[in-house]
Amino acid sequence: MENGKLNRKGVNYDVGTHTRGPQTPSSRDSFDPVTARREMEIIANDLHCNAVRISGQDISRLVTAAQYALEQGLEVWFSPALVDADEQETLQYFAECAKAAEALRAQSPQVIFVAGCEHTFFMKGLVDGETAFERIQTFMKPWRLLKSTIRRGSFNKRLNAFLARAANVVREHFHGPLTYASGPWENVNWEPFDMVAIDYYRDARNQQSYREKLKKYLDIGKPVVITEFGCCTYRGAEDKGAYGWAIVDRNETPPLLKGEYVRDESVQAHYLVETLDILTSEKVDGVFWFTFIMPSYPFHESARFDLDTASFGLVKPLKDRNGATYKDMPWEPKQSFAALADYYSNHA
Repeated sequence: MENGKLNRKGVNYDVGTHTRGPQTPSSRDSFDPVTARREMEIIANDLHCNAVRISGQDISRLVTAAQYALEQGLEVWFSPALVDADEQETLQYFAECAKAAEALRAQSPQVIFVAGCEHTFFMKGLVDGETAFERIQTFMKPWRLLKSTIRRGSFNKRLNAFLARAANVVREHFHGPLTYASGPWENVNWEPFDMVAIDYYRDARNQQSYREKLKKYLDIGKPVVITEFGCCTYRGAEDKGAYGWAIVDRNETPPLLKGEYVRDESVQAHYLVETLDILTSEKVDGVFWFTFIMPSYPFHESARFDLDTASFGLVKPLKDRNGATYKDMPWEPKQSFAALADYYSNHA
């Protein structure tokens, strides 16, 4: 990064992740290649991005979206996501993904492999819990984490041992840059990786220390990229950061918000600009807003059923495509869409 300008101006793009486990619905039930291609054009031309982090489980979807992104001149952060698998299953999956990513490099050298995301949450075995939700609960309750540590040993030590193995497996098949999307609670040994990457959300708990804690990553001596940061679309979401989505009750049919929340797109837009100002001034190498669209959080005219209120997306998904007004897409841009486009265009 030079003169306070971002080298990588990106956004996350999900092709379908089973975040609540392999037997649960995907975050993107249907994947339409035509829509994906058009969205990559919009990400490059309308949002002024030069990079996109493409996440998801299905390798063919990852490859398809990556091909469309490369056609637009975007740098692709190829981010396979297999939730609730054990270490061996994850390594086997990474090997197949690495082969696919290396084939993409024949199309363009602008491919970076991300060897997973927040494994202490999303992979079995490092801490107690059969599901990602249960492992998150382990971290949120100190007695559970202590019990897990006594049973399994240090999660950081085991995480770094796994990451060393994962890096070796990926590099057998993929010969481009490699990183890992870490959580701020993970103490990663970055030696096997080419870049430091962190999912770094700002919220009420870390608002005062957000800038200071970033410095420990910058001191490592490798490029630092924020692979996720974001905020949902209601008053108070700026204080919840990465957990803003948790106001949805999916035990109800149809799902609805757990209480009365005031939809406010300006909250998300202001958070975006404020956080980007911090990250840019601290001279991180690049950033990826989380996220472009969350199809399983559709907009609804009724406030209690408006799941987009609990969405990090820059656009609001519409159930009726005929109601779309932006370039015939099945969504409409939110205030944050314009805020990100303006910021990226002015930080060329």
